[in-house]
Amino acid sequence: MEFKDYYAALGVAATATQDEIKRAYRKQARKYHPDVSKEPDAEARFKDVAEAYEALTDAEKRAAYDDVVARHKHGQQFNPPPGWDSGFEFSGRDAGGGDNIDHSEFFESLFGQQFGRQAGADGGGRQGRSRPSRRQDNGPARGQDHHAKMQITLQDAYQGGQRGLQMRAPHRDEHGQVTMQDRQLDVNIPKGVRPGQQLRLVGQGGTGLGGGPAGDLYLEIELAPHPSFRVDGRDVYLDLPVAPWEAALGAQVTVHTPAGAVDMTVPAGSTPGRKLRLKGRGLPSSPPGDLYVVLGVALPGADTEPAQAAYRAMASAFAGFNPRQALEA
Repeated sequence: MEFKDYYAALGVAATATQDEIKRAYRKQARKYHPDVSKEPDAEARFKDVAEAYEALTDAEKRAAYDDVVARHKHGQQFNPPPGWDSGFEFSGRDAGGGDNIDHSEFFESLFGQQFGRQAGADGGGRQGRSRPSRRQDNGPARGQDHHAKMQITLQDAYQGGQRGLQMRAPHRDEHGQVTMQDRQLDVNIPKGVRPGQQLRLVGQGGTGLGGGPAGDLYLEIELAPHPSFRVDGRDVYLDLPVAPWEAALGAQVTVHTPAGAVDMTVPAGSTPGRKLRLKGRGLPSSPPGDLYVVLGVALPGADTEPAQAAYRAMASAFAGFNPRQALEA
């Protein structure tokens, strides 16, 4: 994707102060505001200016942007650093004193897409970004609540346990300067946690100001893809192949679930797509989810003469069977 030079968009140096950035923004905004500008590309230029202002007037975003710029070669096609979109996510704000803009792909790849949503405590669904601290009369102010994503395995969700998390996040020192730093945290994964839920780590967010308490860190849970199982809420699904004779005649089969092996009955006359429910074998919770086994029929190969003979005998035994009858009606 295209790399965006936010300092160039505002016409300021990378060492510009906040006052210089604000003055440059006002000048550029007046020049390119679509309601007054005669420039042919005014709307696009105004969006670039507003986006640059939003990135550079937020201390955490600016520190992250500068961190990326330091590793990006001029003229090089930009790709976010590995793991960037699964790490720290940044606080949202309206650019330019209330003008809402559609952010570029570059901006969203660095800072996320969920601006303007309210941050919340643990629970399902995607939540908002950091809440800025409010500091009155230069007194103590609570640090920002930080948000990040954490990917776990399905086994983690079933069993719980402790996982290490490495993330790159802004850190504000005692002088108010913000830099990006690597952090290593040990996180307790509760048994039965579901995708989209948030874990709250008290005091692990942004540093407080003036002796104020630190904010909290909210970790949004994502499940790593599993080659066999898929998750829907508390329920878990498994596609299970069975032999034609097992589907037709019925059978006892062993199903290997994330919670251990289970013996299950395949009813006689089962057809592909039939769902069999293993109650309480889904994600642990109150009540627990279920595990649904979706049957599929696996055909043996016909690569030997005895196998071919068996298929010919089957064709003879079912001479009147038309598998496409429903399509011919």
